[in-house]
Amino acid sequence: MYGNNPLSKHTVNSRRASLDWFLIAIILVVALALIFDFTNGFHDAANAVATVVATRALPAKWAPPFSAFFNFAAFFIVGTAVANTVAKTVNAEKATLAVIFSALFAAIAWNYITWAVGMPSSSSHAIIGGLVGAGLAAGGLSAIDWGSVSKAAIGIIASPVVALSIAFLAVYLVGLVQRITKWHDNHPVFKGTQVVSAAALSFGHGANDAQKTMGVIAALLLGAGYTSMDETGSTVIVPTWVAFAAYSAIALGTLWGGWKIIETMGLRLTTLYANTGVAANIGAVTAIFGATSIGMPISTTHAAASSVVGAGIGSGKGANWKVVGEMVLAWVVTIPLAGSLAFGMYYLTRLPTVLAWIAVGGVTIAFAAWALWAMFHTIHASDVEREILPEDQLDDGPDPMHPHLKGHGPVE
Repeated sequence: MYGNNPLSKHTVNSRRASLDWFLIAIILVVALALIFDFTNGFHDAANAVATVVATRALPAKWAPPFSAFFNFAAFFIVGTAVANTVAKTVNAEKATLAVIFSALFAAIAWNYITWAVGMPSSSSHAIIGGLVGAGLAAGGLSAIDWGSVSKAAIGIIASPVVALSIAFLAVYLVGLVQRITKWHDNHPVFKGTQVVSAAALSFGHGANDAQKTMGVIAALLLGAGYTSMDETGSTVIVPTWVAFAAYSAIALGTLWGGWKIIETMGLRLTTLYANTGVAANIGAVTAIFGATSIGMPISTTHAAASSVVGAGIGSGKGANWKVVGEMVLAWVVTIPLAGSLAFGMYYLTRLPTVLAWIAVGGVTIAFAAWALWAMFHTIHASDVEREILPEDQLDDGPDPMHPHLKGHGPVE
């Protein structure tokens, strides 16, 4: 085939070796994307289970498996509109291995840092910030699809406002039911409804958030030539195995649980009862399902936390504004700080070969060591369960609904 020309054989073998290393690198970055998805699961598990844990609608140790099941169930029903929006954040010709790696590292780092301090920030905006930062480092302003980024920016404002408003109004709907039935705030019907609405919230979390990882992987595969756009040229084709892997990873992360953030969401923002827990879930579900249907990658964290605040204000329990202020600050800085981390990591990958390996490898290993240490030295279900109000304090009569801004949770 090659005749007697050894140079031809050498050239072909070199190309094959290059392709092999390229494929290995893609596989490793896809694995990193699934690690991000895992962190998204345990970081944002609080979105669905914080209210049912706080009101004892479900035992704390059962809540993560319950949520993980519905996270994964979305795989069989939901499409890829959100994944397509995320996949187009960085233009295909700039979606290199270095860009995607840098974006993922930044998003994972931000998830771990905010989880370690119990702050409900957005995994969605962390990955978008990472993509923007790495894309800017690689190709400047022209590397970014600002239309896709604008959808996320709109969601930063719209989802909390919608979720808080609907939860506030839902409190009065629940109050009307209570006036008719004379049910107390922690009545079994409210607990049952809360479990059903938490299942819907878990489904919505999986449907919207797993697609972010699908979008990142699709962007990587598109840039590497392993997938393509559809016939219209407007939609990235997401392989089925990518969707299955993404939903599996986020469900496993939820199963592990993120109890530090569950504590903040369920026990520090306000005092919840089963009736207000239902109202909070209604607000979050409405915002998340609405955004998913139009392909907007909103933060399920923003929607769920805002709903809890709205339910607390509407019920008269108020909100712990110190914690709310810290949370909103985290929301505001997520995209720029995650973008900065990705920007810096990308430049480390551009160092001369040996220095790049030393710098990137050193930072990655040091961070991984800290993250593993943090996972083994965190609070667990039993710790949170000890902080929840006992049943006799939760089992009050129906309270009149009087909006009140200032308040606090049962745990300071």
